Amino acid sequence: MGEDQSVQTPPLDGFRVIEGSAFVAAPSGGMTLAQLGADVIRFDQIGGGIDYRRWPLTDAGESIYWAGLNKGKRSIAVDLRSDRAKELLSGLVADAGNFLTNFPTRGWMSFEALSAQRPDLVMLAITGNRDGSTALDYTVNCAVGYPTATGPVGGHEPINHVMPAWDLVCGQTAALGMLAADRHRTRTGEGSSMSLALSDVAFVAVSALGHVAEAQINGTERERFGNDLYGAYGTTLTTADGAIVYAVGISPKQWSGLLEATNATAAVAAIEAEHGVSFRDEGERFAHREAITAAIAPWVAAHGIDEVAARFDDLGVCWGRYQTFKKLVDDDPRVSIESELFRNVDQPNIGTYLTPGSPVAFDGKLPVEPTPAPRLGEHTEAILADVFGLSPAEIGSLHDDGVVAS
Repeated sequence: MGEDQSVQTPPLDGFRVIEGSAFVAAPSGGMTLAQLGADVIRFDQIGGGIDYRRWPLTDAGESIYWAGLNKGKRSIAVDLRSDRAKELLSGLVADAGNFLTNFPTRGWMSFEALSAQRPDLVMLAITGNRDGSTALDYTVNCAVGYPTATGPVGGHEPINHVMPAWDLVCGQTAALGMLAADRHRTRTGEGSSMSLALSDVAFVAVSALGHVAEAQINGTERERFGNDLYGAYGTTLTTADGAIVYAVGISPKQWSGLLEATNATAAVAAIEAEHGVSFRDEGERFAHREAITAAIAPWVAAHGIDEVAARFDDLGVCWGRYQTFKKLVDDDPRVSIESELFRNVDQPNIGTYLTPGSPVAFDGKLPVEPTPAPRLGEHTEAILADVFGLSPAEIGSLHDDGVVAS
């Protein structure tokens, strides 16, 4: 893929954001903006912050995690205990006019202090809970109900998912909030002080998906249904050569395609007749899912994955194959250099590996070509010179005093 695969002028070209962050939510929000063309400048403590060595690591101890969440950003490293460094960062925020953080917003980092230098400042602060107390994805997720509804039928122990979903949704919400506030500023000239609680993000999602109303109106607890798709038809099936797939029949076309592909149309019609129901109603499919699976599974179990895949694709079945991360990288064409989303990017001190751009395509093109995460403090000198107009001698003095580092 060449450079002509990206748009000529990124949609957020000229939009600068200063990011003070750690872990997932705020960094993923900043990276989302960077992937759309924003100039995102991340500041860190000299030597790296609390997330700079988070797993997974390379054999040499470099954090693949940190690199993954900071693609396309610029980096300035400062001594956050230094008053001079705080002055520089305050000026940097004032110059950009946009500040995204999940650090405690006290002292120089408060909206009151920063907006004194930039009255139309847009600032979004991510917290754990709305009252400012600490929370992480894992402590939020355990409270919202999903671990008690996840797992095998009849199970009792809570089961956590390994993906920090609330962090990621929070990051996307933060990016949207920054852009909404910028539009408000464009229309009114006013800045915005925004707060975003990680737990609120989860509560909103749980409510939107009906779980809050289900518990309140129906007075019921969601049961565990294993891998079956609640309220519709979807289940795991195993092929003759041991591959495990997930097949779904929600829309009428998906449903009829699945039955035709597995030669189960007549058998499933007999189940409808026996019980006096119509499987045009997806709820009835869920209610009779065990009998339906008994009619569908034999064809899949009698054929290898290649034949199953070809037939499912030919007949428009909605399906996917279970695979490990390694299998995903090795065999899935959607995660490859042939994909429109990925490029091979050389990440300093780690190596060359597949890196995605923004999943939002503009006229079929990426908004910005994927680039590596910065080395810690890689852009310190350039930022000090460009934003503050400091001379090499002045920058050298800051280095000598331990205020900044490269």
